[in-house]
Amino acid sequence: MDRQFPAFVLFGKHRLKGESLSTASLPRNKMLPLIRSGDAAAANASYEDANFCKMGSLDAKKVKGKIVVCVRGINARVEKGEVVMLAGGKGMVLVNDPSSGDETIADPHLLPATHISYSDGLKLFSYLDSTKFPKGSISHPFTMLGNKPAPFMASFSSRGPNIITPEILKPDIIGPGVSIIAAYSKASSPTGLQFDKRRLPFNSESGTSMSCPHIAGIVGLLKALHPEWSPSAIKSAIMTTSRSRDNTKEPIKSSFLAKANPFDYGSGHIWPSRAMDPGLVYDLDMIDYLKFLCSLGYNSSQISTFEAYKCPLNLTSLMDLNYPSITVPSLKEPVTVVRRLKNVGTPGTYVAYVRNPIGVTMSVNPERITFEKVGEEKEFEVKLMPVGASEGNDYVFGSLEWSDGKHNIRSPITVKFKEN
Repeated sequence: MDRQFPAFVLFGKHRLKGESLSTASLPRNKMLPLIRSGDAAAANASYEDANFCKMGSLDAKKVKGKIVVCVRGINARVEKGEVVMLAGGKGMVLVNDPSSGDETIADPHLLPATHISYSDGLKLFSYLDSTKFPKGSISHPFTMLGNKPAPFMASFSSRGPNIITPEILKPDIIGPGVSIIAAYSKASSPTGLQFDKRRLPFNSESGTSMSCPHIAGIVGLLKALHPEWSPSAIKSAIMTTSRSRDNTKEPIKSSFLAKANPFDYGSGHIWPSRAMDPGLVYDLDMIDYLKFLCSLGYNSSQISTFEAYKCPLNLTSLMDLNYPSITVPSLKEPVTVVRRLKNVGTPGTYVAYVRNPIGVTMSVNPERITFEKVGEEKEFEVKLMPVGASEGNDYVFGSLEWSDGKHNIRSPITVKFKEN
C-alpha cells in the first residue's frame, strides 16, 4: 500500500524511518540512552533470547530508562515491547532480521516504539558498536500517504512454485495485506496479549486474513456488475488486468527491494477498476475441471462420488487447463499449449504480443483474433521452443498479452527447463 505510519528513530546524524501505531510518546527534544537487547541479557538468559527480547530475558538494571533495540523473530513483535516495558525500558526499536528484509509493519505497541528495516538496522547497530554512550529518541507516529515504491511484496507472503501441480502457477494474485486498518473485536486487546488491557473497535492487521477480504470484496462487486460471469471468468478478469509494476513504474519488488517475479506475485497486484472491463476472459466450466481431474490421475469411479462422469480415452495435458497463466514445468522439446478466449466486451480484433522468457522462443497461432459478439469463444495455441543453452534448474519468466488498443489481457508465462 502507498500508506504508512512513520515513526522515526533519531541517533547521531541519522533519522531513520520506521513504522508504528503506538499512542505512547517520548519527551520531545530529549535523547535517551540506547542499548542493544543482547547486551542487556539477564543472568539466567542467553544472548540469543535477549537479542530477540523474549519474555524474562532482559536485566531490569541494564534496561531501566533506556530505549532497547530488539531483533524481529521467534516471538511476537508487540510482545517484545511488553518485555522491554516490564523490564523498565522507555522505548523500543524493532530491527528486522535478514529474512524480513526491508518490510516494516505498523503495530499498536504498548510503549513508544518503531519498526525499522534490516538495512537501517545495520546502521543503528554500527552506531551502537562505535559509540561509548549511545543516545537516541523515537518520534510519535503519523499518517503518510503516497509512499513509494508501492506496492511491494511482504516477506511473509506465500511463494511459488506450485509443488502439488506444477503446471498451474501459484500464487494467482496479490492484494493489500500489510498494516490494514480493520474492524476488531473488543473481546481482545489490539496486541492479543493478556498484559494489554486496551480495547479498540479498529486495529492494524497484516497477513492473508487482510488481503483475502480485499480480493473477496472485489469478487463480490464484479459478480454484482456481471451476474452472468462464472467464478473462472471473474478470476480471469482479476488476474489478466492486474499490474506487475509499482507506483514508480518499475517492476514490483520483494521485501529486500529486489525485482520480484510471478512466484512472488502471480499475475500481479489487483487492479479493480480494470477488472470491471477486461475485454476477454479465460473461462472454465465443470467439464473442463472434470477433464483436469482425469488428467491428474483420478478415475471415473472416484470422480463419480460427486459427479457422474466418464474420463475420455485421450487425456488432455495438464498444461491445457484454460487458466489465465501458462506454466511449462519441464521444457526440453518444443511444447504447444492450448487456450480459449471468451469475449465479454465489445466486438473487436485482438493482437498477441509476447515477451519471451530467457532461453525460450514463443509463437502464437493465430496472432490476431476477431470477436463479433459477446460470449463468442475462440482457441489459440502457444508454442514454446528452447533455444541455446538452458538455464539449468532455474525458472524463467515471460508474458503473453492480447490487446485491441483499449483492453490488455496479460498472462504470465513460467518455464523450467528439463534436466538432462
